[in-house]
Amino acid sequence: MTDLHDDILRRHDKALIVDFGSQVTQLIARRVREAGVYCEIVPFQSAEKAFDAIRPGAVILSGGPASVTEKGSPRAPENILKSGLPILAICYGQQTIAAQMGGAVEGGHAAEFGRAEVEVIEDSALFDGLWEKGGRYQVWMSHGDRVTRLPEGFTVKARSENAPLAVASDEKRKIFTTQFHPEVAHTPDGARLLANFVQKVARLKSDWTMAAFRGEAIKSIRAQVGQGRVLCGLSGGVDSAVAAVLIHEAIGERVTCVFVDHGLLRMGEAEEVVRLFRDHYNIPLVHVQAQDLFIGALEGESDPETKRKTIGRLFIETFEAEAKKIAADGKGAPEFLAQGTLYPDVIESVSFTGGPSVTIKSHHNVGGLPARMNMKLVEPLRELFKDEVRALGRELGLPEAFVGRHPFPGPGLAIRCPGGVTREKLDILRKADAIYLDEIRKAGLYDVIWQAFAVLLPVRTVGVMGDGRTYDHVCALRAVTSVDGMTADFFPYDMAFLGRTATRIINEVKGVNRVVYDVTSKPPGTIEWE
Repeated sequence: MTDLHDDILRRHDKALIVDFGSQVTQLIARRVREAGVYCEIVPFQSAEKAFDAIRPGAVILSGGPASVTEKGSPRAPENILKSGLPILAICYGQQTIAAQMGGAVEGGHAAEFGRAEVEVIEDSALFDGLWEKGGRYQVWMSHGDRVTRLPEGFTVKARSENAPLAVASDEKRKIFTTQFHPEVAHTPDGARLLANFVQKVARLKSDWTMAAFRGEAIKSIRAQVGQGRVLCGLSGGVDSAVAAVLIHEAIGERVTCVFVDHGLLRMGEAEEVVRLFRDHYNIPLVHVQAQDLFIGALEGESDPETKRKTIGRLFIETFEAEAKKIAADGKGAPEFLAQGTLYPDVIESVSFTGGPSVTIKSHHNVGGLPARMNMKLVEPLRELFKDEVRALGRELGLPEAFVGRHPFPGPGLAIRCPGGVTREKLDILRKADAIYLDEIRKAGLYDVIWQAFAVLLPVRTVGVMGDGRTYDHVCALRAVTSVDGMTADFFPYDMAFLGRTATRIINEVKGVNRVVYDVTSKPPGTIEWE
């Protein structure tokens, strides 16, 4: 644990989320923090130890892919069940609560996946000010097994067609269970149900704000760094920019930002970063022109994970070289390297259950630095989700145009260029992407869309342009709406917009003769294109 993490645990009420491997466990944490309550996620295997260490005021059990009816399936730690603390158990969590406390769970019944409707049959503290007896409300279900007998002391509060015990609770012991998922956007009242649990049932203080975090983080950075110097790696994205400004506020000129221009950024982004940090904030900045190094190493590479690892390795090597140069200025060598690591990077780098949470974001280097660098990591955003980082950026005064920009992956255009990477393809993609974003902004859609980007597909097609035959690339356009970054629906452009954008790309970008629009909707999970 970091000093900042320890300080957060001391200062705030908190909830503990036990992860049984659900793809949407992070959304539970997002909703709880949106209610102003700090929370953390731990895998069920280490939940007993984490419960004793964190000392939460409430516990939430997530869903998961396993079946309670199978031998060896996950269970909630007994110290949590016997703690007397308020517990909210979701989906698989409901089922394991039932199995562990004397109820029954069965498979073989009609499954329920997707939108469903629950009918409230009894009032509950969970529904306070929200759902009324006799009312019917939309929820999101995802289950095959179901609870068929409740433990002693539990009563049914709501039911659906295929889940007669959709909500059941022992309100005397403050144990609440739902078969549906309140954390996803497809349960319209879900965020308020979760807020009811942490605020009204558990009575946890809603004092988790980015204004409070700002002060705590600055204090922690000063304590960690002392009189040392920090090298801060800028990628051009929101996370590293916010980390840099926060660290500069804490220690001033003893932080030097290194912006590695690897040639994989969008059009004009390198210039924007340099202007922001040199002109707006007057933060010491080293602009490293490393296009030849990175693109040369990636030339012809088609495997997306190899691309990521290559870029991550070159970033580290570049920072190492710049640290040596800075050390020669007579002010002392940098002892610390700052990164914009976020909370999802941390928890996704921990093996939970062998399910989707196992994915490691290799380009974030959350596993640590090479020993030869002899530098310590400073990761002031390590406890935050992306939306919290944006809020912190606004708190720090970063321009809205920068804070509100669409997410852009560390490996940049390299992974939006499937197949072998070449300079020519990157130039084509950069120009097409710039036109696409320009049309989005002209249409007033940039802030409505969560993420939009162009992809240069690894196929070429025959076309006729004017009186000549062409054999050029296909450009795919993607735009998604999302409230959480975990689930996503394609944005429903009208045909006039798509026609106008496609015409501009084909006319203005040499090397593209066809444009397609990706209308894939993504269930919970990553929405990056690779």
